[in-house]
Amino acid sequence: MIARAFVQVVLVALGFPLLAAGQGTQPIPPDQNLPPHIRRLSWFGERADFSRDGRRVLFLSKTLGDAMEIEIETGIIRNLTAHYPHHGYTRALYLANGDILLSGPVEFDPADPGAARTNSWLFVLKPGSNNAPHALHVKCAEGPAVSRTRMHIAWSYRAAQFPGEMASGSSQLHEGDVVYEAGIPRLINRRQILDSRDLPFDATLEPQNFRPPLEQELIFSAYDYQGTEAFGIDLSTGELTNYSKAPGVYTEPEGIFASGDYTTVESDLHDPRDWHRADIYQLALDGSGQMQRLTHFADVPTYRASNPVVSDDERYMAFQMGRSGVAAGTGYGIFLYDLARARAGGGG
Repeated sequence: MIARAFVQVVLVALGFPLLAAGQGTQPIPPDQNLPPHIRRLSWFGERADFSRDGRRVLFLSKTLGDAMEIEIETGIIRNLTAHYPHHGYTRALYLANGDILLSGPVEFDPADPGAARTNSWLFVLKPGSNNAPHALHVKCAEGPAVSRTRMHIAWSYRAAQFPGEMASGSSQLHEGDVVYEAGIPRLINRRQILDSRDLPFDATLEPQNFRPPLEQELIFSAYDYQGTEAFGIDLSTGELTNYSKAPGVYTEPEGIFASGDYTTVESDLHDPRDWHRADIYQLALDGSGQMQRLTHFADVPTYRASNPVVSDDERYMAFQMGRSGVAAGTGYGIFLYDLARARAGGGG
């Protein structure tokens, strides 16, 4: 009894909420103990994205699942990709014209499901057309980045996608414009932005967001460099900026504010010993490296919050609940974070 009481005191001191008396001492899952500025949008799904008007959230039903869309006001969920056969998708993002950029495999090996994440292809889907998406005929490792104001995207290649063409362990960032000819989308003005072999350090690159409002800079992840750092590259000059400046800390940018002053990141700053228990922070893009913690899902053992995106009016952030011990990016429901209400109430 004394030992149990001691454990309870320690857990409370660390900020872990406990079940009520008589119900044991297991911490309450974060989705069952939400602060007033966070509410659940769905009980399943991952990798959210806001529509331009902020009224809908696009997300995946699961990794290699369907692209779904939920109306924030009504809660109505629609499956946008159930009308044709496919192998599932790893990303779904709104393009500036309302069409959807999809990333997913054209074949699937059940013995190696993880390969689909780094060997996907890009497609464009017109919602409501009842047509299958059109291929852009370009491979994409992990997630692409999409402009909020123009038909422009960025994506990454990795060495494993093109054996013999790229050095082992290398990756590249590319960009291009999506245009339509007779209603069919295709990529033009393609160019390489950055090759990891040209960096003075080893890192794997993934684009995340074009920085508003001018979009002259691309924010990207430098995985495995000093943990993981949030970088920006000037698209005109190629100048690199390390915005997180947190050696030994996992800091992955995932969403951005329309002002361009901040990006949201996944980070284990609260406990750098285990990046699997990351939470969501707001990172200043002024070079200071200043971060403010927004979620506390990781205060509960085995839980985390991840994959945040911010609406264009900066009113809301959408994100997912994750768990440790599963593949990165796996989500257990989409949540809506009221940024204004959190600021007014001093919430985090």
